[in-house]
Amino acid sequence: MDEMNQTLAKIGKEAKGAAKLLRTASTQEKNEALLHIAEALTSQKETILKANEKDRKNAKANGLTDAMIERLTVNEKRIEGMQVGLRQMVSLPDPTMKTDTQWVNEQGLRISRRRVPLGVIGIIYESRPNVTVDASGLCLKAGNAVILRGGKEALESNQAIIQAIQLGLERSSLPVTSVQLITDPSRELATQFMQFNECVDCLIPRGGAGLIQAVVKNATIPVIETGTGNCHLYVHETADLEMAAAILINGKTQRPSVCNALESLLVDKKIAETALPLLGNKLREAAVEVRGDEQTVSLVAQAIPASEEDYATEFLDDIISVKVVEDYAEAIAHIDHYSTGHSDAIVTKDYQVAQDFLNDIDSAAVYVNASTRFTDGEMFGFGGEIGISTQKLHARGPMGLEALTSYKYVIEGEGQIRE
Repeated sequence: MDEMNQTLAKIGKEAKGAAKLLRTASTQEKNEALLHIAEALTSQKETILKANEKDRKNAKANGLTDAMIERLTVNEKRIEGMQVGLRQMVSLPDPTMKTDTQWVNEQGLRISRRRVPLGVIGIIYESRPNVTVDASGLCLKAGNAVILRGGKEALESNQAIIQAIQLGLERSSLPVTSVQLITDPSRELATQFMQFNECVDCLIPRGGAGLIQAVVKNATIPVIETGTGNCHLYVHETADLEMAAAILINGKTQRPSVCNALESLLVDKKIAETALPLLGNKLREAAVEVRGDEQTVSLVAQAIPASEEDYATEFLDDIISVKVVEDYAEAIAHIDHYSTGHSDAIVTKDYQVAQDFLNDIDSAAVYVNASTRFTDGEMFGFGGEIGISTQKLHARGPMGLEALTSYKYVIEGEGQIRE
């Protein structure tokens, strides 16, 4: 067994051992660990910020876009946000203390379905160091051990954050090996990790389409597919245009590098001549490049023609695709064809159209008159998220604590036997 395999085997064995202890850890023990981690982020703040500065310098030298560097950035405000998320998790109910349902069958057996941890969760992710804290905290609160494999562009930051997390764990009653980081960024080791069925119970990728598809293609471990967000905003003919503009700019520009940012704008033909110049000006003022169909290019200054690929692209940048649609039916057909099933929104004053949209769009999160930027575990009250699932099995949408559990049946009897 070569050195890489030995390293991975050691991490896996330690994670398995930690998961066994975490499975029976009390709510108080887990909450105390989360609070110790929050405190350690404060004591290690300068180390984390210096490590992140090194990552950002390397990213700039390697030609990463401004949007991707923004995604990589850790500052004091974001460290505070990580701590707030951990404290929110403390205040949330422990999902492993929950009984979903209970009944007595005809033979007098009392049958309960109880929540239990998944075990060891592997997370492969890119760029965003805050994921290191969110994922660790949520996994711990749900009674799971976690093995993290971040991108090489955030390696310094992730190592500094993991040191803080493990410092917090040292001060708690939980094993330090409850949270571990794979520091070797090689693809070979990543592939081995994806096929580490002996020690990893579930794999969650977080990142762009390329990463997610690589995991889905190569993994033998069960995968929860997350992330890719070709998110749409449809401005219906009855829309309040000022509201539409505010939702558009917030959805596109507040954080363009995240998966719930808007990537596509659809506008009803009946209002295009009024709506597009207004919305186009707002986008131009926000330095967003518009790629549109023929009518969009004729109505929006500096817009350039869109390709078929543009309508299917998650830009994660200050770029948006725009299309004028004939009517509601064409808008739905366009979204059905190009959406990745993440988050899609409509702006309309028509109640029936709003209800139809909620029923017709089969995405994890569907909005009426609100920004897609709210598709977020913290915004949903989950105390952060492990990712946003775009699949339908086990978990969908922002994945909070319950999504990190399974269940088992507990049967209590008084000597019954089956005849």
